[in-house]
Amino acid sequence: MNRALHLAEQLISRRSVTPEDGQCQKILAERLAPLGFDCESIVSGPETFRVTNLWARRAGSAGKTVVFVGHTDVVPTGPLEQWSSDPFTPSHHDGLLYGRGAADMKTSIAAFVVAAEEFAAANPDPALSVALLLTSDEEGPGVDGTTIVVDRLRERGDVVDWCIVGEPTCVDRLGDMIKNGRRGSLSAKLTIKGVQGHIAYPQLARNPIHQALPALAELAATEWDRGNDFFTPTSFQISNVHGGTGALNVIPGALVVDFNFRFATVSTAESLRERVHAILDRHGLEYTLDWIGPSTPFLTTPGDLVDAVQDAIRAETGITPELSTTGGTSDGRFLSRICPQVIEFGPVNATIHKIDEHVRVADIEPLKNIYRRILENLEKRLRG
Repeated sequence: MNRALHLAEQLISRRSVTPEDGQCQKILAERLAPLGFDCESIVSGPETFRVTNLWARRAGSAGKTVVFVGHTDVVPTGPLEQWSSDPFTPSHHDGLLYGRGAADMKTSIAAFVVAAEEFAAANPDPALSVALLLTSDEEGPGVDGTTIVVDRLRERGDVVDWCIVGEPTCVDRLGDMIKNGRRGSLSAKLTIKGVQGHIAYPQLARNPIHQALPALAELAATEWDRGNDFFTPTSFQISNVHGGTGALNVIPGALVVDFNFRFATVSTAESLRERVHAILDRHGLEYTLDWIGPSTPFLTTPGDLVDAVQDAIRAETGITPELSTTGGTSDGRFLSRICPQVIEFGPVNATIHKIDEHVRVADIEPLKNIYRRILENLEKRLRG
């Protein structure tokens, strides 16, 4: 029997749209506790948005800890009538497992839990400490989830040496890509102030759109950095522009522009903010700028963890995975505050957040085996 598949189906059947956990973490804690895991539930957030977090750890003798990070919450289903089957009733068709969270990321969680069970059975007195950090706030605001647990671990001096985030990272087939970092994200709402007036009397008004265009063009054309061996150059993108009263004969009194940076580790949020203000000031604009974020970038260069993961993937699939830092942000950014080596690895990501989200059934057992092999590789390193 494919125990990882069975557990994935059990988790998918729980309605856990963020911030709900649907009792997923209770199911997992009940499986982990008999293996010697100390399980701690951490509830955070206001009554209207209660977030459930699980920290579970099985201690080893070497003082080194690997943490698997995941989320039991899922995004909303979208129109139910467009699904081929109930998104919270796991179903099979043509070798695929369907359900909300199948790819993002209940299959990863199931695979790691079963991998931990197999590792525990084979290593009753391990050198390696194995832990899980699960949240129900990854798909939501992210303020009462992993970051809360990380802060608590740091406050009490708990050490994390290696971290594996189970996000779906593969592109075409299981094992083809590892995320060894993520770009940072920094957003802002820029309000450029003008003077509203009749369009026929421009001398009595001040058009903020006209004033803003040269500055916006400079921001869009600026080279913020050149990236590095692991990151593409930092990008600046305008996502929304709003100005006007709706009337064709009125010069607006303000222009609102939303923009975002996705930045490499060669830049910082502080340096980007300073450069934006310098450009706006140089153009003599009257403005306010409200910054949102940042999400900080992180990077894990090849070393113990990357080697252990790549070796496990090659042994199971015969593939040498590509290292990548593409994509959006993840909870790996929080773990990087306390952990020097953070990578992401999980199933194919082609259907995440989509109608009829699914994973290949044939990938589930190999995914579990890869996770177990990673634990075995790290155990071997500790034992020399």
